[in-house]
Amino acid sequence: MSQSQANPLHPSIVALVSLAANIASNHPKQGLCQVDRLKEYGVSKDQIDSVIEIARHIRDEAAQALDAKFDEAYAQGYAPAKPKIKVDPFANIAVVEGGACCTPTKSGQSCC
Repeated sequence: MSQSQANPLHPSIVALVSLAANIASNHPKQGLCQVDRLKEYGVSKDQIDSVIEIARHIRDEAAQALDAKFDEAYAQGYAPAKPKIKVDPFANIAVVEGGACCTPTKSGQSCC
């Protein structure tokens, strides 16, 4: 028996996760059904608002990252040809900056 079968999530948690996923993925139904369920379960407006803020923040970060990659690729299509030189295998080693998995929302909430 898996752990999820032994300890099922409370329906309010499922609805919160579903709401966040709907918002973050730009689902056409926007999670409004989950909001109604959350109200029925007694989840506070402040808690629902927090989930909405975090989901929108994650969605917006993803859109910005995609836009930046697109803009970079688009700009490369107009860049002058680079001279061919011997490739240094160590020249393109990625450097990770910062340690956070994401940035906080506008109100300072962590989305990690």
